[in-house]
Amino acid sequence: MNISKRVSFIGAAVALALTAAACGDKKESTETTAAPETTAATETTAATETTTAGGLDLSGVKGNVFVTGSSTVEPISIKVGELAKTLSGGGLAVTVEGPGTGDGFKTFCAGGADISDASRKIKDTEAEACKTGGVEYIELAIAIDGLTVATSPKNTTVDCLDTKALYALLGPESEGTVSKWSDANALATELGSKYNNLPDADLVVSGPGEESGTYDTFVEFAIKSIAAERKIEKAAVRADYSSSANDNLIVEGIEGSDDSLGWVGYAFYVAEAARMKAIAIANKEGACVLPSPETIADGSYPFSRTLYIYVNKAKAAANPAVVAYVSLYLSEQGLAEVPAAGYVPLGADKIQASVAAWTAAKA
Repeated sequence: MNISKRVSFIGAAVALALTAAACGDKKESTETTAAPETTAATETTAATETTTAGGLDLSGVKGNVFVTGSSTVEPISIKVGELAKTLSGGGLAVTVEGPGTGDGFKTFCAGGADISDASRKIKDTEAEACKTGGVEYIELAIAIDGLTVATSPKNTTVDCLDTKALYALLGPESEGTVSKWSDANALATELGSKYNNLPDADLVVSGPGEESGTYDTFVEFAIKSIAAERKIEKAAVRADYSSSANDNLIVEGIEGSDDSLGWVGYAFYVAEAARMKAIAIANKEGACVLPSPETIADGSYPFSRTLYIYVNKAKAAANPAVVAYVSLYLSEQGLAEVPAAGYVPLGADKIQASVAAWTAAKA
């Protein structure tokens, strides 16, 4: 299933889940093209910064916008881009690519993109690269994701893991020594995990590579603190696994083995929930929590995270099409694309903070 089909399926699944939660309370588009040589529009007209009965008025807006970065955020940016094209009568063209958060920031901080999608906050080294490249930016939170650890539905013996067991399976000390799930039992026991009776089955790992913000987030959640306690020099995922910058390939890897283990953004899991099984994550109290729109939104799912877009201030000032696109992104219409793409909306306070930051940046 390609990304455009996944996005359509994801949106329906998450919309149903969010609707059910509300009732209970009373993670490649065909429009995506190669990156242009320059992101400055040759012809642009300003967005009509007004809201009509139909929403944000983009009539008459013309220009090009180039978005790079996170493959997790990519489906949202694609859908907002498609909406922008519709509302502008085809005048606003948005190109979106998803090489990964890290690779996206390399392009963005060199001045090669208008916007960088990110599944984590910008690192100090990346911020320094932007400074060196003369790129000033605005950080805008746009959604919430639940990094989902998954296996095959045929793996009936593993339903929940804690970070200690994940470290034993996927941390740097497992490299070259843990080829079966059960090979991690000794280290899991040493670390004090109660998940130390893992099955005697081949361990087939698929996940994102180091260019990915989802990789970085997993390291932050499951590897970093334990590696520091054990005085491991580099906190990293074991290198001997099948890595890819393409989430669809990671999903295929997880689906392709009865004994798989991997991690992706929540949207990519939801789209394939019939062929993948989410593994619950034990919280600090030891309770196992599965990812869902509810647990991700309230933060009870331990691997919840915020998703961002970073906007080049100079390019926004020079290109009204960028302003129109970002304004749409943060409008009611644009934010409706978050659950449509399979992710979880921000709380009202965080949405207001992003809108306020963007409004100030435009002034």
